[in-house]
Amino acid sequence: MKAVMASYLSFVVLLCVDVCVVRTLGGARFSPQLDQQAWVTLWAVGLIRAALLLLTVFSYPGSPAWLRSSEGVQTVLVHSLLYPAYITFLCTCGCSALELLWGWHTWEGLLQSYAVLALSLLLWKRYVPSILPEEKIKTQKKGKTPLQRLLGYVKPYRGRFTAIISLVILSSLGEMAVPHYTGKITDWIMKEDEPEAFSNAIKIMSIMTVMSAVLEFVCDLIYNITMSLIHTSIQSQVFQCVLKQEIAFFDKTETGKIVSRITTDTNTMSESLSDELSLLMWYFCRIVFLLSSMLYLSVRLTTFTILGLPIIWIIPEFTGKFYQKHSVKVQDSLAEANSVATETFSSMKTVRSFANEDGETERYRKCLEHTYSLNKVEAAAYAASTWTNSMSSLALKVSILYYGGQLVAGNDVSSGDLVSFVLYELQFNSAIEALMSYYPRVKKAIGASEKIFEYVERQPDIPPEGSLAPEKLKGHVRFNNVTFAYPTRANENILKGVNLELEPGKVTALVGPADAGKSTIVRLLERFYQPQGGEILLDEEKLVNYKDEYLHEKISVVSQEPVLFARSIKENIKYGRENASDEEVEKAARLASAHEFINGFPNGYDTDAGEKGNKVSGGQKQRIAIARALIHKPQILVLDDATSDLDDRNVHMVHQALLNKSSERTILLITHRMSGVELADNVIFLRAGEVVEQGTHDELLQKKGAYAEFVQQQNTGFHRKANGTADAELSS
Repeated sequence: MKAVMASYLSFVVLLCVDVCVVRTLGGARFSPQLDQQAWVTLWAVGLIRAALLLLTVFSYPGSPAWLRSSEGVQTVLVHSLLYPAYITFLCTCGCSALELLWGWHTWEGLLQSYAVLALSLLLWKRYVPSILPEEKIKTQKKGKTPLQRLLGYVKPYRGRFTAIISLVILSSLGEMAVPHYTGKITDWIMKEDEPEAFSNAIKIMSIMTVMSAVLEFVCDLIYNITMSLIHTSIQSQVFQCVLKQEIAFFDKTETGKIVSRITTDTNTMSESLSDELSLLMWYFCRIVFLLSSMLYLSVRLTTFTILGLPIIWIIPEFTGKFYQKHSVKVQDSLAEANSVATETFSSMKTVRSFANEDGETERYRKCLEHTYSLNKVEAAAYAASTWTNSMSSLALKVSILYYGGQLVAGNDVSSGDLVSFVLYELQFNSAIEALMSYYPRVKKAIGASEKIFEYVERQPDIPPEGSLAPEKLKGHVRFNNVTFAYPTRANENILKGVNLELEPGKVTALVGPADAGKSTIVRLLERFYQPQGGEILLDEEKLVNYKDEYLHEKISVVSQEPVLFARSIKENIKYGRENASDEEVEKAARLASAHEFINGFPNGYDTDAGEKGNKVSGGQKQRIAIARALIHKPQILVLDDATSDLDDRNVHMVHQALLNKSSERTILLITHRMSGVELADNVIFLRAGEVVEQGTHDELLQKKGAYAEFVQQQNTGFHRKANGTADAELSS
């Protein structure tokens, strides 16, 4: 409370010091030499005023911290030197400022100076970089602004943009011909002489206008082609960065939102980037040439025009922020709606089986209604921004025309120059209005790009990739006291001090009830996640020390519900090894007992598997997935309930092909079928994330422990199911 009171008191002290300095120095009389140079006097007074205020700030113990910072120093400097800068500007323009020297220290002048200070500080903070850069340079080094990131994609095409800017400059120069020669023609018409000059002016104006249009066409062609390349580059980089994220990222983030970021948000960002660059090139060049022409014709009219520009600049600063805030909300709402649609279509069979089409439609409709409500606010914000820009530009235009008429009446400018200036001024205002109308769209691009760059700049939460890639891998795996919990359930340990070993040339069966942690062990072996405790060794080296690409070449996993892509069966089998020959594809399919049914399709191996393999049965999908794993010739093969949809005959064939001919390959088998477990060299029984028993199938049965009890429960459940099926057949 005392600190707050001291802070308020410091402002009172500063105000009193400022008023005393102004009234004292303002009432003093200076030498006649200084009186003749009013702006020199004011600069001296301004510097004294700034020095005394800064001395008060740093000597008074209650001054707030921000006043002692670079921002506070800037505030004092702007406040003290603003009026001297104004007088200097008037003197430079040829105006007499002597009479203003004795009015700046009055109470009216003080109030006006504080009102202008607020406006000046807003413009200063928005458009002028810091002159005391200790803090801001550090901030800038921490990360680029979204606009800087967007412009970073332009750098590879610097040569093209150099040519584009050159064409823009030449085209803009050509556009200056019409107002210039229109003014000249006006003077010639009023003088009623020089008919040859009149016709020459028409010819030159026509030639320059045509050349300007041709150059603009060539520039637009090169620009649009270049922007298409930039859009492709952005979308490709976002997609690539998403693919590099850890598996936990995809567990936490809905697929629909990821797709929306890559497609919808990227398109919005690229289009806005294109508009921004176009405005920066075309309108900036035009404004520079127009302003130069206006200054050449009339400094007073140009000064009057420039003084009205802050109004046009400040208004979008407020309306643009409001629009940017709601554009981000709209993007989030669209991503949520896309997520609902993606989830529904990807689970269409489940939706249809529960007859929940109406429920999903209602869910999607609510998302669209929420998006619509946000769109209404966004549209109102955009309309308000555009309207305020138009009204402020119109008021400025009317004022300039009125002042220009007075100058014409006073013969300060010629009629032709006035016509040229008015045409230049109209184009100048149009260029400013265009920039200000597109300003909210730039805010929208920034709002969309912030979401996208979260993916681009996000560092995967995985250890750095190792460097090991030995020519020969034995495939000896050891889990040493491994503890693990999924990121989405950090407080729930799925594995609790697991110790197990997978030996080369042997089949290890991992058995246990549901939620025992069997599939989790497979995910850790694939290095999808990192254990919170313990370590995983591969050939006595830590798993994290191996290269990712090498590791996934040597370890192949077939899950219970494998994913096939909407491609041919051959392309699915060759997935990840596109250079495999047709002979290798067929050999892998034979080992997986898939060759026979594949040849039964009309198009054989060229048959389309459909989205997620929906054009083949569950058992066929599993056998194709097994063939896809075998074509990589892995040293470690993991079958995670990979034969659950196969009949006994095909299961027997697959087991005979893989388990009895394993050679030196390490095989981990997760299954509920006892026929596969009986073929295993070692059985590990897992329950509640802990290894309970291990040994051969016969040894564990003789122990009559947890494994034997589990097997008995499985057999009992199987017989009950079989008897229930038989009873149903008899009753029918």
